[in-house]
Amino acid sequence: MSKINSPSFSRTFKYVVYKVTFPNGKIYVGKDIGKGGHSLRYFGTWNREVVEADFTKEELSDFHVRKQILFESSDKVEVGKKEMELIVELEANNPKKGYNKIPKFQG
Repeated sequence: MSKINSPSFSRTFKYVVYKVTFPNGKIYVGKDIGKGGHSLRYFGTWNREVVEADFTKEELSDFHVRKQILFESSDKVEVGKKEMELIVELEANNPKKGYNKIPKFQG
């Protein structure tokens, strides 16, 4: 039996913390704790105007982002704590490195 058809194989995620990397190298760290677990379509609530301001119209016409799952858990509280921890650790809240606004960068 192939791994994909195995009863223990699952393509779905529980609740997750993810990182979105933009073409300029800046990142956004977020969580998805929606009903039913993580949705492949969900890319967070980053501020569109702030991101768009970093790119030209030409750059926005062919725009690729990368989303990576950094952490998974069935516990929403644990995911929330890990999200904040990773925002600080990766400096996603440093305006020079990322687009997160919370927690406020202390650098």
